[in-house]
Amino acid sequence: MAKVMLRYDSKGMISFYVAKKDMEETILSSEFDSDEKWGGEVKLSNGETWFIEPCMKKFPSEVVAKRLGD
Repeated sequence: MAKVMLRYDSKGMISFYVAKKDMEETILSSEFDSDEKWGGEVKLSNGETWFIEPCMKKFPSEVVAKRLGD
């Protein structure tokens, strides 16, 4: 699990930043995508899939995420 900062980038996409890994990627898709319920499995621009507990869509915010897969 990792603390992740979510924010909108200059293109209006959601940026996914993990400070401990100095990794910043764009979220390409999310399992839930409404203002009331956003998150679940999210796919990143580097091909990784992470899980974010569904919550209200409000950015910037810091959340705990878990990498899925390998």
